[in-house]
Order: sequence, then C-alpha cells, then structure tokens
Amino acid sequence: MKVKPLFFAVIAASVAAGAAMLATSTRAAAPDTTTTNSMGSLFPDPLVASGTGVQVKRSELDDVVTKIKSEAAAQGQSIPPERLLLFEAQQLEQMIDVQLLVGQANEADKAVGQQKADTEMAALLKKFGSQDMLNMQLTAAGTSAAQLRKEVSDGATAMSTLQRELGVTVSDTEVQKFYDDHPQEFEEPEMVHVRHVLFMTVDPQTREPLADDVVAQKLKLANDVLAKARAGADFAKLAEQYSDDTATKDNGGDLPPFARATADPRHAMVPEFEAAAFSLTNNQISDLVKTVYGYHIIQLVNKIPAKKLTLADKIPSTETTVSDGVRDGLKQEKTQKLAQPYLAKLKKTADVKILDPDLNSAVQELSNTNAAAAAPAAAPAN
Repeated sequence: MKVKPLFFAVIAASVAAGAAMLATSTRAAAPDTTTTNSMGSLFPDPLVASGTGVQVKRSELDDVVTKIKSEAAAQGQSIPPERLLLFEAQQLEQMIDVQLLVGQANEADKAVGQQKADTEMAALLKKFGSQDMLNMQLTAAGTSAAQLRKEVSDGATAMSTLQRELGVTVSDTEVQKFYDDHPQEFEEPEMVHVRHVLFMTVDPQTREPLADDVVAQKLKLANDVLAKARAGADFAKLAEQYSDDTATKDNGGDLPPFARATADPRHAMVPEFEAAAFSLTNNQISDLVKTVYGYHIIQLVNKIPAKKLTLADKIPSTETTVSDGVRDGLKQEKTQKLAQPYLAKLKKTADVKILDPDLNSAVQELSNTNAAAAAPAAAPAN
C-alpha cells in the first residue's frame, strides 16, 4: 500500500522517535551515582518548561532532538542551522502536549498505550531475531527496552486521550469510501523476498574501503561460501556463520520483502542488489553481486506478485490491517484539524511556562504561524 497513516505531528513524533533511534545514535554508558552528582553540580540540567503536570529538562529535550537529527542524517537529510531553534521549539511543544494528555488519560486510554507498546516491541523483537540482539541495538542507540516501551506507550496513550476528548470517530462507511476513492493507494507492486550473505569491503562505521589485501581475502571467502551454498549447504546457517550484515545474520540473512525502486523509492535497495534479486527464480542462488557494501550472495525465497490489497489484508511488514490503517489515518487527520484549541486550553489551565528565553520566543513564533494558518481567509473588500 503506497499510502501511509496520516500521523498527527503533535503526538506521533513521540512514538516515532523511539523506534527511529535504533542503530542511529550512540551514548556512553551511564556513570555511577557519585559521578552523576558531581557532574550535575558542574553541568546543571535546568528545566526548559514547567507547569502543573509538566516538567521538561534541557537534557530530555536534547536527547529527543539528537535522536531525530541522527535519524535524519542516516537518511541523508539534515536540519538547516537557521531552523534548529524552531525545530527544538516544535519538539518541546510536542513533549509538553504528551505530558499533559497522559495526565488526562483514563484507564481505557492507558490500555491503548500498553497495547501499542506491546505490538511495537514484539515487531522489533521479530525484526532483530532475539531479545539479546534487540537489547544490543537498543544499547547502541542509547536507550533500553523499558525506556522505548514507555515512549511508545505514552505517545499512543496521548493520542487516544486526545481523540476521546475531541470526540473523534471514523465510521466503517468513511473507511470504505476512502478505500473506494483512492484505489491507486492500495496497489502493491511485485516484491521479492530474499536471504543474503554479505562480505563487507568497506569499514562499517566510516564506509571507507578496506585494505586491498583484506578485500582479496573477503573475495576468496565469498567464493568459498558460494561454492558451499551451491553444493547444498543450508543457506541460513551460512549467513549466520559468515555474513557481515549484523542486522540479518542472526536471522539467517533474511531481508523483508522489497519492491523495485521505481515502485517504492522509500525502501529501495542498491541497484545491483535489486537487479540480481529480481532476476532469480525460487530458491535460486545468485553469482557474487558487487555493491558499494561489498560482495553479496543472494538466495531468492519467493516472489510476491503485484496485487491490490483488500481492507482485510495486513499492511506489509506490520500486524495492522488495511482497514485499521485507514481508520487511524482518518482519525488523525480529523484530530489535527481540532486539536490546537484544546491543547492551548490545556496549557493555559496547567499554567505551562517556557523557561528558556530563546525557546520561549521560538514557541511564540510557532504559535503565531499556526494561528495565521488556521485563520479563515478575509472577505474581499467591496
């Protein structure tokens, strides 16, 4: 399905930030209590926002901004320096909104948050293959399973609370109408499901080429493993033993199904890998495929024909049905149109104050911009 849920930025960013930070940022191990206390006196961690039920520290805001910047960098994007303060103000506003909404949540809202957290954590566990591998990735990203679970749960709880307070609902008729009116959004292109073994010829951190003699050794090993694969050795076990792709080797080299770049550029493989994968037939093993990462051996598991998803189908790589995805998107679209006045009222009631002068000015600028965008157009003069 080409269409994705229309995530409401005020809340969804807090959910997305947790998952996005995996494998995109690093943080040193936490110091002991004595060190923390002494460092705290040297480097204070002031509040940047406070109010009834609201407290945001500078370090908490910095963590969120750093994670999002790291994720953007991993996708070849960046935040222009002249926009950084406004970006920080936007993230701060979202953090405040989440805290206020969680404070308004009832038991049903909290149950929604817990269910969302359970689903997301289960999906991550499935992706990384084992709890140990997931914990390793979380640690490398500077977080923990408990922290990530709380971020996802709080974000989903906040969204449920907001939609309940605003009375936002979407009927089955509205879901069906969107589906019928946007047929192209539910077309799934042909996809391939493959395993691979990677012999990296670049440094995984710097992407600089390895020494010529090391590359030669990698090439020899790749040819040896290719011979074993074609002689009938278990491909998954070969991947577990030899692959340099740490994200897939513990899962037998298995990659999520993917389409051609022309059909889904957001999840495109490098051209050489894509061409080789789509040229294979079921269970066929490729020749060595050279890409910017090194040498690959690819085994086709199966090809998935193009089709139109039904409302009952699951969105690829998720446990969410198309119907539920459309419903969530429509609810979030409705929520976005109604939320600002309600959130502004919550902030006023909680007497929320932005304590950092620069951030306060940036938040006011954002507020003025949003108000101007929401204002009805002036009637033409007679």
